[in-house]
Amino acid sequence: MTVLDEAPGEPTDARGRVAELHEIRARALAGPSEKATEAQHAKGKLTGRERIDLLLDPGSFREVEQLRRHRAVGFGLEAKKPYTDGVITGWGTVEGRTVFVYAHDFRIFGGALGEAHATKIHKIMDMAIAAGAPLVSLNDGAGARIQEGVSALAGYGGIFQRNTKASGVIPQISVMLGPCAGGAAYSPALTDFVFMVRETSQMFITGPDVVKAVTGEEISQNGLGGADVHAETSGVCHFAYDDEETCLAEVRYLLSMLPQNNRENPPPVESSDQADRRSDILLDLVPADGNRPYDMTKVIEEIVDDGDYLEVHERWARNIICALARLDGQVVGIVANQPQTLAGVLDIEASEKAARFVQMCDAFNIPIVTFLDVPGFLPGVDQEHGGIIRHGAKLLYAYCNATVPRISLILRKAYGGAYIVMDSQSIGADLTYAWPTNEIAVMGAEGAANVIFRRQIADAEDPEAMRTRMVKEYKSELMHPYYAAERGLVDDVIDPAETREVLISSLAMLHTKHADLPSRKHGNPPQ
Repeated sequence: MTVLDEAPGEPTDARGRVAELHEIRARALAGPSEKATEAQHAKGKLTGRERIDLLLDPGSFREVEQLRRHRAVGFGLEAKKPYTDGVITGWGTVEGRTVFVYAHDFRIFGGALGEAHATKIHKIMDMAIAAGAPLVSLNDGAGARIQEGVSALAGYGGIFQRNTKASGVIPQISVMLGPCAGGAAYSPALTDFVFMVRETSQMFITGPDVVKAVTGEEISQNGLGGADVHAETSGVCHFAYDDEETCLAEVRYLLSMLPQNNRENPPPVESSDQADRRSDILLDLVPADGNRPYDMTKVIEEIVDDGDYLEVHERWARNIICALARLDGQVVGIVANQPQTLAGVLDIEASEKAARFVQMCDAFNIPIVTFLDVPGFLPGVDQEHGGIIRHGAKLLYAYCNATVPRISLILRKAYGGAYIVMDSQSIGADLTYAWPTNEIAVMGAEGAANVIFRRQIADAEDPEAMRTRMVKEYKSELMHPYYAAERGLVDDVIDPAETREVLISSLAMLHTKHADLPSRKHGNPPQ
């Protein structure tokens, strides 16, 4: 029998080995040092593990490759090989449903991505795709680990490739909880939803120093790529919150509205809100006068279950509303013009916002309900030169391509090309309803009368009186509430107070809808 030499203090039996394992795990869980943890907290930020604890159900997290270490050498890396290599990966549950997660640990190498770090992320992304479950990334990293050179950059390529592979297959949510600069910012941009926290999270391709060196402009990190900038100006961020606790609670809420993958439907819940509840208040919320504004969110609140909905991109392109809500416990996506902002017109940003939302709903089997009150596309040189044609076509393409149940409701104005684009019957809406206050036409009566009756108005002794008479005549002939219904372009004109009941019964009928697109590799949507 050969006796193997043991290193001094090294355990020799199973119990000793297990004790050693627990000690190693304790070190990995604790992180690099108490000082590093205090520094993270001093910035108003939580650690990666604290964030995971807030995101997932208590005690559900199962970590993968906790003991992973990098193998890089040079620049002092060989002397510093912390467990996890700066990223925590694994899975757990949110309201009992599986969710995969990775979280950068800023305390280790500033959360910078190296080869081992990237490999861990690749693995958890592959597991999420294979298991058909959502992936949430908790981002707080300083970009590529410079000491590892191009190996680190290649790691980002692997992440981007998997983001694209998972697109439309599993929900992907990026939560920005710290800096995200350079190429790293493209991963969140490829995901379905981006959350940010004010003051502590930033996203930009080139930082303030580079901007100053190249353009001479001086700007802070938050001014360049903070949460408010991306929530209001760029549209990169879908949700922005004041603190991490609220942010992560809202991520949990969003997950409760989404299916696990593209082969499932969103999870239904029992609703205490009566399906046949009348909403007589709608008669007062929406003025019959098409020139008077109102708040479309009040209409949505009155129709959906318990007045509860989650608005996506709430502060960007406010002339259109995109929201997730429930009707009789079933998740629906709502697209609605907002007359309170720019009279609810469609412009470049509104078209992009709604198109992306429609695509997301279609990918994850969420029925789409569209509320129309749209006077047209926004006119102007900036809009035309900015490409309103191709941007508006994105929304048109998204609706035409969507195979989920689609219902449109015309509350008031529905003019011109914007009416067609906003899921009209002619582009494939399954059911189209209208309120008695609807005005479906090529354009407003005043503009139409000026075109059609230009000569009569010009030759009249009293042009203004003639114009008024011609406007009234046009309205009575072509813009009365039943004109479209008489021609089969609207399935029914309904009592606004019955809107909730009509939508719920219609969605129940469409629940088993099945529609196939032509066989193709993929479409070529407008860019």
